[in-house]
Amino acid sequence: MSSAENPRAIQRKVVVAACFGTFLEWYDFLTFASLATYFSVLFFPGDDPVAALLASLGTFGVGMIVRPLGAAFFGSLGDRHGRRTIFMATIILMGLSTFCVGLLPSYAQVGLLAPALLLLLRILQGFSVGGEIGGAAVYLTEHAPEGKRGLYTSVLQLMGPLGMMASTLQIVALQYALSDADFKSWGWRIPFLLSALLLAISIKSRLNLYESPVFKQLREKNALAKTPLRECFHDRHTLGRMALLFFCVSAGGSLLFFSAQVYTGVFLKTVVKLPATYASSLVTVATVALFPATLFCGWLSDRIGRRPVLLAGLIGGAVSIVPVFRGLLHYGSLPTPDTAMIVVLLLVLVVPLACITGPQTATLPELFPARTRYSAVALPHNLSAGWIGGMSPLMVTWLGVTFSDPLAGLWYPTGLLILASIIGVLFLPEVRNRSLQE
Repeated sequence: MSSAENPRAIQRKVVVAACFGTFLEWYDFLTFASLATYFSVLFFPGDDPVAALLASLGTFGVGMIVRPLGAAFFGSLGDRHGRRTIFMATIILMGLSTFCVGLLPSYAQVGLLAPALLLLLRILQGFSVGGEIGGAAVYLTEHAPEGKRGLYTSVLQLMGPLGMMASTLQIVALQYALSDADFKSWGWRIPFLLSALLLAISIKSRLNLYESPVFKQLREKNALAKTPLRECFHDRHTLGRMALLFFCVSAGGSLLFFSAQVYTGVFLKTVVKLPATYASSLVTVATVALFPATLFCGWLSDRIGRRPVLLAGLIGGAVSIVPVFRGLLHYGSLPTPDTAMIVVLLLVLVVPLACITGPQTATLPELFPARTRYSAVALPHNLSAGWIGGMSPLMVTWLGVTFSDPLAGLWYPTGLLILASIIGVLFLPEVRNRSLQE
């Protein structure tokens, strides 16, 4: 890598390298979520279908719960030793864990060993993702041109819906091409095994990574943090910002993403009882619409600020989730489901989600000082995404079963979004013009 290389060429390489890892993470995440109803049969005892589904979603949630451990471990290393080496380690661990899911034996073949192995792989995936998510936001933002950070870094947020779309379209194609018996027997393995190709591309792109210019300056000045996490917890200002990130920005983004892009598919298949391929196709339409909406909101945050765009997303999400899902149940349960209205309702949730995802990548690093930025971003972001957002499918399903009302569980994301909105109005600062060298 030549130090004289054009800055624009360097930025392009950074975008590709950062985005591929995030794409792979969401590809795996949505593949697992989409196949939760199949995994409940493949990997768990089939005596009680509801209990099996809850166990499958719980295994999915465990991978999210361990994300903060990975964030603490890899985040500290990233602040002390740089971003490039950590990015290589996290992508390899994440990719291999995903690939191995496709090799697992079923419950019918090995009994309780099957869910145990699945749980182990989900833990490894969550641990690696903890270092990847948050760190990618820091790395990309530290390379972004000033005045365009919102738009430039919003590209990273597109990897979520892009990974979703790739996963969903692949599963739909397999379900069309294979019989139901063949898909349940071996077809479900294909998306996980194909992740080996994505891993190879990701590793190749990351071999060309450049170290963050902010980190290089810290190293040249001998100003690197020796114990980043300890510094974070001893600095009241940083600790307050971490709490703000946990309860407000990251919580809002993860809750809206799971509500709008993950649980909608589960809801349409298991509650509304729409055919799996039909439901997946409807969700894909909303996913495609999220692409331009995210870029626009990232651009808008460069013009009017991060704060107003983020608050619009939090408040908009809080007031729309329950009415949207009530409408999905109504229009999807008609003798002939109203496709147009279902799509409109799914698009309603896209708007507040884009308001969060557009400026979110830039906002996270802008909140914190350079020397502890990786740790300060990664830990609360993964705590929030894992413990609040990641558990939302399980919580929504469990509350729905407990109260015998499929809509009852939606007060979980709604209530937390109301709390995030209040915190945001009171404490969220404007950070779009902040220097990242500080």
